[in-house]
Parts: sequence; structure tokens; C-alpha cells
Amino acid sequence: MFFMIGITNGRKDLPFRQTMICSRCGRYGSYTVYVTFMQLLLFFIPCFKWNRQYFVETSCCGTVYQLNPEIGKRLEKGEDLSISDADLTPLSYRTYSKIKTCSCCGFSTEEDFSFCPKCGKPF
Repeated sequence: MFFMIGITNGRKDLPFRQTMICSRCGRYGSYTVYVTFMQLLLFFIPCFKWNRQYFVETSCCGTVYQLNPEIGKRLEKGEDLSISDADLTPLSYRTYSKIKTCSCCGFSTEEDFSFCPKCGKPF
């Protein structure tokens, strides 16, 4: 008789989107919420899950926050909630540079232009 048992990490994206203005980069974006967990597999069937942690990722700059577990559980149950800054603990973020450099002429600026003011090509 053989028993196939395994332990693996899992991730599940929750059906939740909230638009916001990012406190890191100042751009308009949305929150994506997901949960990570460990699970016991018996014959490739998930039987038991533990160590649930809830995370929020921004669409604008990719900042990842850890979400308050109580809020995460409520979102996973399908409640209609709004996430506030007090519910989030920052974990990692990409550095966002406001300097744009033209690939054609090499002109650099901190202004939010769509086209290069020196040569007129799109940034």
C-alpha cells in the first residue's frame, strides 16, 4: 500500500479590486489582494491549510503590503469592504524614478511629458 503525502505552498487571488492613489509613487492604480498558505496534500488532494497570510499588491508601482488578517478573512468570505492605509504594513516596493530619458536624443527631464521637448519623439 502506498500513501502519497506532500506539503506545498499555495497562493489564491481574491476577487477584490479597489482603486486608489498610491502613497509611494503618487500614481493612480488599484489594489490586488491575495492569500498565501501551506497545505497538506493527500493523493494530490488538498486536505488541510494553515499559515494563511494576506497580501495586497499595487498595480502602479508593484508595492507589496501585508494586510490585516481580520480584513483578509472578511474579504475572503466575500464581504464588501474598503482597505485603508491603517490596514496595510509595507513589505517591499520598487523604487520609482521620476526622471524620464529620451531613447532617441538622450534628453532627461523630471517633468511628466509624453513627448521629448528637445526632439519631439515619444518617451
